[in-house]
This record gives sequence, C-alpha cells and structure tokens, in this order.
Amino acid sequence: MLAGDVGGTKTNLALYQFTENKVDLVREGTYHSANYASAIDVVQQFLSENKELKPERICLGVAGPVIQGKVEMPNLSWNLDSEEIRKAIAAKNVSLINDLEATAYGLAALDEDDFITIHAGAGHYGDNMAILAPGTGLGEGGLYWDGTSYHPFPTEGGHADFSPRTELDIELYQYLQKKYNIVSWEKVIAGPGIHDIYRFLCEVKRRKEEDWVKDLLEKEDPSAVISQSAIEEKDPACMETMQLYVRYLARESCNLVLKLKATGGLFLGGGIPPKITSLLQQNVFYDNFLDCDRMQHLVKKTPVKIILNNKTALLGAAYYGAYA
Repeated sequence: MLAGDVGGTKTNLALYQFTENKVDLVREGTYHSANYASAIDVVQQFLSENKELKPERICLGVAGPVIQGKVEMPNLSWNLDSEEIRKAIAAKNVSLINDLEATAYGLAALDEDDFITIHAGAGHYGDNMAILAPGTGLGEGGLYWDGTSYHPFPTEGGHADFSPRTELDIELYQYLQKKYNIVSWEKVIAGPGIHDIYRFLCEVKRRKEEDWVKDLLEKEDPSAVISQSAIEEKDPACMETMQLYVRYLARESCNLVLKLKATGGLFLGGGIPPKITSLLQQNVFYDNFLDCDRMQHLVKKTPVKIILNNKTALLGAAYYGAYA
C-alpha cells in the first residue's frame, strides 16, 4: 500500500507491504509540495520512480479538514478528492484522513525512544489524549477512550482565536490583526509566527536587530534562523522571541488539554517541537502550561511528551490504510 503525509511544505510518501499483523517499509521519498500542481502529480512522480511496485490501497494524511473524501488545504493550493486519486492511480481503495488523525494512529507504532518526556504526570490508561503539532500550520487532534480502545479524531482548533492575556500580548495581537485581520493561534505558534513575533519586537518594541541576523533572515528560513540563534544564545531579540513563542505554545497546549480533558497525555508533534526541545525543557514552557484558571490539578496530572519521530503521521496513514 501507499501511505502519505501531505503537508504545506513537504510531502512524505512510502510504500509498505502489509500483512495481517504488521506493515513493513519497502520504499519512501520526500518531495517539496510547492513544486507540484497537485497531490496526484506528486504521487505519480513517486510511483514513476518505483514502477515495479503498484499499490492496491492508498491512504494520505492531509494537512486540512477532510469532508466526505475531499479536502482543501489551507496552506497550499491543493484540492484533494479520494475518488479522483483512485481513478488517476488505479488503486482499489483510497482514503484521506487529517494529518493529526494520522499522527494519532501513528503513536501506536512508536517506541519510548521516539519521545522526550517534559513532564511524567499521573495520567491513567483510558484517559483522553491530545496532540498539538505546530509546523507550516498548526494541527490539533485528540484520542478519546470508549471503554475498550482509543479513537483518534481531528480538530481545526488551530484556527480558533488567539487569546491575549497581558498588555504585551494585546500589543502583539494588534500588530498581527493589522497584518492578518483575524488572529488565530496558528498565526502565533505555527512556523511563520516565530518571524512575526520577532518583527513585532523589532518594529513595535524597538528591540535591536543585529545586522548579521537581518542578513541571515533574508537568505534562510526566518523561523529556523531565529529559533537556532535563541538556542545558541547568540542574539537577545531572538531569545526574547522564542521565550514568547514557548509561552504561547504552552498556553494553547493547556487550552487543548482542558477542552479535551486530555489527562491521558499531551503529545507535541509537528516540525517545530523536536527542533526546540532544549527550550521546551526549560521552566518557561511548563510554568505557563500550568498557569490556568481553577483546573491546575487536572493539567498537572497530564503527561507531556515531544514526538521525535518525524514519520509518525506517515506510519499512522499506513496503519489506517491497512487495517481501518
């Protein structure tokens, strides 16, 4: 079968051999999504490179809301239709699921080495769980317990309104509102939000922008430049940016746990958390994660882990396609 993790920046595809009890990787490839006009094009490219292998089933985890086998991706101009893909590829069965749903399925395929634990917590098996995944966009999902097993489900909570608390938060909100009109959590803690927070600090709060940072921002991925400079403690403005970013990430993590009553565990996935683990292990994340209203006791019992395996959604799509 062919499994895919289709994101706004990159698309991971893999061919798996599945049996009654397991799936085994046969071939995989990564493609820059913007280089292709559609998901069908990138799938056909991958299959043309592996002509001897013809998939019977296809399952793609897609960064967007799937409705009746169709999805419009918010961070890429692709519209996917499972029936169109089935006809174009001549597969017997094609499934589209949200990428956070795929990540949730993929958790079952991971080992302890695929996680870093920020807080062990005291959650119990059978409690709901939550996944928050900032990358090109912001994905949020969960797993609910029906008394027998866990059921992954997607949400579009990343597009809910950002909720400022402090005067600085309100200033940032006003800055982003002028740029985007509607300020969602995705605008703050998805990858581009890092650059926006930095620009806010330099333009509104008059933090000094070093020439070497400015030069790198023009040549490389701004969010990566800022976060790495903060980790290496090279630049005060970058360090302050990431302190704010981590605080906001913690706040929305707490929101998600409260809304899903996810005392079974919070999993931080996506492209950003594994790259900033040293920042997330500092007190600023956990202190702000706990800083809620009257439910601190509930949040405190929630285990918090970073997902290190960047193929989790791909594995989840494979398991869903093979067995669901």
